[in-house]
Amino acid sequence: MKSILLFVLLLSFGLSSGQSKNSIAPDTIIHPLHKKYINKIVFLDKTVSPDQIKESDFLKTIVFQEDKDLDIRIFMDNSLVNYLHQLDSSLSPDELLKKGNYQFSFYVDEKLIYTENLNTGAGISEDKKKKTTFRIPLLSSKNEDSWGKYMWMRFYLGNGGIDALEEGNHVLKIEVKPYLKTSSLKVGNTIAAGEIHVTVPHKNSSEQQIAIQKIQPNSGWKVSDEKLDQEKIRLLNTKIAENRFRDITSIVVIKNEKLLLEEYFSQSGRDSLQDTRSVGKSFASALMGIAINDGYFKSENQMLKEFYDLKQFKNYSPRKDSITIKSLLTMSSGFDGNDADESSPGNEENMYPTENWVKFALDLPTTQNKPGKTWNYFTSGVVLTGDILDKKVPKGLENYAEKKLFQPLGITNYKWQFTPQQKPSLAGGLRMRALDFAKFGQLYKNNGIWNGKNIIDKNWIKKSFTNYFPNDHDFEGYGYLFWRKIYKVGTQNFEAYQSSGNGGNKIIIFTEIPIVIVITAKAYNRPYAHIQVEKIVQEYLLPAINNKQ
Repeated sequence: MKSILLFVLLLSFGLSSGQSKNSIAPDTIIHPLHKKYINKIVFLDKTVSPDQIKESDFLKTIVFQEDKDLDIRIFMDNSLVNYLHQLDSSLSPDELLKKGNYQFSFYVDEKLIYTENLNTGAGISEDKKKKTTFRIPLLSSKNEDSWGKYMWMRFYLGNGGIDALEEGNHVLKIEVKPYLKTSSLKVGNTIAAGEIHVTVPHKNSSEQQIAIQKIQPNSGWKVSDEKLDQEKIRLLNTKIAENRFRDITSIVVIKNEKLLLEEYFSQSGRDSLQDTRSVGKSFASALMGIAINDGYFKSENQMLKEFYDLKQFKNYSPRKDSITIKSLLTMSSGFDGNDADESSPGNEENMYPTENWVKFALDLPTTQNKPGKTWNYFTSGVVLTGDILDKKVPKGLENYAEKKLFQPLGITNYKWQFTPQQKPSLAGGLRMRALDFAKFGQLYKNNGIWNGKNIIDKNWIKKSFTNYFPNDHDFEGYGYLFWRKIYKVGTQNFEAYQSSGNGGNKIIIFTEIPIVIVITAKAYNRPYAHIQVEKIVQEYLLPAINNKQ
């Protein structure tokens, strides 16, 4: 009996030992510094190759400057794929790297500020299989492109790092672990960690930069005499002047239909035509609502087959016949298009180089998703909406928009982006003044009425500001080319529907308070773009303007 128990114990030990073995032989650790600093992260202010690195290159303190170089080098005792293998030995190396990567945690003064599970596509697969040391540039004076730069942006500008690293002395610590996302998230033990003492110098800002900008005459708006919290706005202006909120070009606040705040930054001004990218998509929704009310369409439930001979395009299936205008407006058409997925056939980046954007969209295959059920951000669908409008309204879309929307709102200075067929692109790129974007927002706040004239039917506004995806927990909702968003101030929630564009551009229409906010920015493709605007609204604008005075 004892011999059987001994055999079982030995077998169990053998199995557990086998499971912990490496799946791939990592690079041999030879360099003396690697051996000395194993499981450590060191900081450097220059790029040094692994074979030439010296201990004197390692920094213990820095004066933080964003235009200088800041690298980290990580010394490990194994390769990433083997750390992942310890989390799940049933997966092959390639399977592990499709489901896992490094997890980075940033601490300031011993407080956890930000944790990121690095996208599985970041880094070179072969390096993650073999290498036991690697360099990450966090800040680069030469603007070196790397996933490390964008991770630092997300920490520093998007998730509280810049507030934690305020003026003064701090300790910055970075910790790295392996993570694996299968049916659940598994996080391994710490691979490496390191810290550095950081001195953040004082940033100078002038009274002119901080002062609330006076509303100049001839804005086209009645000026509000309501009070606002001036210290909040001055603090916001300070953050913008210190580049703690960056690339902001304008902020306009309308309260009770009057202009309460109008400010410009980054050499922008009242007459600047702001490039708000996908904010223009909401204008497609407005124009479709106007055209339906004018009788050029029966309703948004009309199907694509009523406007195109779909059998003349690639990948025809009866599912295309049932795609409705409504499903295009709600980004749920069922076309195989998803701008958030680089591998998606209908990703917008695949559309732009083509000679005919409409044909690109109609050539796409469909998925098994029934129209109206599954949301995916799909720019090409808005291009189709614009083309359908251009076909049906008199004298084409450009003339119709001018006559039915821009002229009634008194908008005279604007600029379209055009498709290769020289038709206005409703996918985005419509430029106009911030004050005029505010008119569009206030039009919706007024249930479609401007200066006593009905421009958009109020029932269309109601449909546009309905969340058609209440069970989708990945986001807060979507209407007819408007995003639903809940802004939070203390214990209060403020629902809004908003136009939103790359760079942090917003027209925010609150549903229960008499406020419209326009923020324009040029933080295009920056990971902090939308996060910083959310902070501006929640931490500064709403507390400053939503008072009962």
